[in-house]
Amino acid sequence: MVHATQRTRRSRVVAAVVVASAALAGCTRGPDRDASPLAAANGAVCPEAFADAKAAVVAAEVTAVPWTGPTTGPTAPTGKTVVYIAQIMTNPGVAGVAKGAVEAAHAVGWNLELIDGQGSPSGIQSAFKHALALNPDGVIIGGFDPNVAAAQLQEANAKDIPVVGWHAVDSPGPSRNPKLFTNITTKVEDVARISAQWIIRHSGGTAGVVVFTDASIPFAKHKSQLITAAFQACPGIQLLSTEDIPIPQGSTRTPRHISSLLDRFGDSWTHSVAINDLYFADAAPALRKADKHGAGPPYNIGAGDGDPVAFERIRNRQYEAATVPEPLLQQGWQIIDELNRAIAHQPSSNFVPPVHLTTTANVGDATYWEPDNGYRNRYMTIWGR
Repeated sequence: MVHATQRTRRSRVVAAVVVASAALAGCTRGPDRDASPLAAANGAVCPEAFADAKAAVVAAEVTAVPWTGPTTGPTAPTGKTVVYIAQIMTNPGVAGVAKGAVEAAHAVGWNLELIDGQGSPSGIQSAFKHALALNPDGVIIGGFDPNVAAAQLQEANAKDIPVVGWHAVDSPGPSRNPKLFTNITTKVEDVARISAQWIIRHSGGTAGVVVFTDASIPFAKHKSQLITAAFQACPGIQLLSTEDIPIPQGSTRTPRHISSLLDRFGDSWTHSVAINDLYFADAAPALRKADKHGAGPPYNIGAGDGDPVAFERIRNRQYEAATVPEPLLQQGWQIIDELNRAIAHQPSSNFVPPVHLTTTANVGDATYWEPDNGYRNRYMTIWGR
């Protein structure tokens, strides 16, 4: 079952998403994604990189993907207790994975306690201490650097409590330092590359780009650095600025940064890429105030995580044209599967989901990136349910 405190927090998160989605639903649709006037350049500045980008974007937009995850594993016992420590539940990616983990824990017959770290080191450390006091069978790190709570992580390791991370370190799979049974994420290199390639393709190889990141999170900082490096394939892509805005401070700082960027770069700013879709929720009011059309420049792409409100912005052409979404709900199920493997003293599945791209062309009525691969039934079969 799910702890009562967790149910309350989930209700607040769902309510916030519903309100935001309802507000966006009344927006007028703009022109199609491919109507960017810059695309007329057709890659003349970097024909090879443009051709590669065009092919990569088409492949990443495919929605029918085969299951490449595990097909065997240990049967799951019932009655286990696991704790999900969220960096902050206002981060939609963190909240989406929590939703998937809650669903999977209920399906397998486990108790899941969710604790919100409130986006600060002290809050995360306090949440981790609370988690350890529950003597859980497993701990989930939801979207924060484990070194923020190094002492608590060491205590969990010493007690042989398995710890699974989501976006906790740069790479997917087991981690030795910090010690994690596994870290769940798509490959950050793939996410960064397809984000940059979407801009190369959408702009025709000529764009002025602003990158939004949170350098306090090593995973996010690394992602933004990889995005910047990927632009080097096309000399027509000019990096105007990298804006470092901590996600918990996004709602207050992003609008100010947007106003400053518009003053500095004007129409030279044609595209943006952010390590998280959340930045564009905060950017929209400032862009609207500056009379920027929701379907026009700067054209924005989120390099993660693909939350319901981001999908709604893309569907309604409101200050976001594309996202590289994580399969958040599927990853929540994967977390429970990985913890079950750890509890059974078996190795990680090492499953890494393929990169995907959601645009106005394929968003449809979706609210999350839900791969059509039957993952729920596959995990239930593995668990003996």
